[in-house]
Amino acid sequence: MIARLLLLLPCCFSAADAFGQTAKELVGSWTLISVTVNRDGEKVEPFGPNPKGTMMFDSGGRFSIIVTRSDLPKFASNNREMGTAEENKGVVQGSIAYFGTYNVNEDDHMFIVHVGGGTYPNWVGTDQKRIFVITGDELKYTNSSRSAGAGVALVVWKRAK
Repeated sequence: MIARLLLLLPCCFSAADAFGQTAKELVGSWTLISVTVNRDGEKVEPFGPNPKGTMMFDSGGRFSIIVTRSDLPKFASNNREMGTAEENKGVVQGSIAYFGTYNVNEDDHMFIVHVGGGTYPNWVGTDQKRIFVITGDELKYTNSSRSAGAGVALVVWKRAK
């Protein structure tokens, strides 16, 4: 699995980018720029062309990630507990949030999040591995264990100011 992801890195990152990534560089708040999935040669944007999101890593080893489509449906009832089937489906398919602890494997340019809770219960209690690179104020990582099935996602973040 890791070998397969490493083969994908040249298409996503330059060789110079892959050196010197440390846990300290990951710490902070990040704003989502894009999520693009390569599925059998087809590129799709599962959270739309203008996704919204925030990701935070603290120096104590805790993280949180929230990603949403910018066009999530509003609930006609103005009550999230009374959403229609269509409204609920739109929100579930258009967002993901999870949190827990993390560690960084600097040799493999990987961070591993240990999911403590989130909106996709199948990930709770699991470890999710992400190959990453930071260049300046930009962080990119690949995700091959997507909550929405097949394909490899390239996720791009910018350090929040």
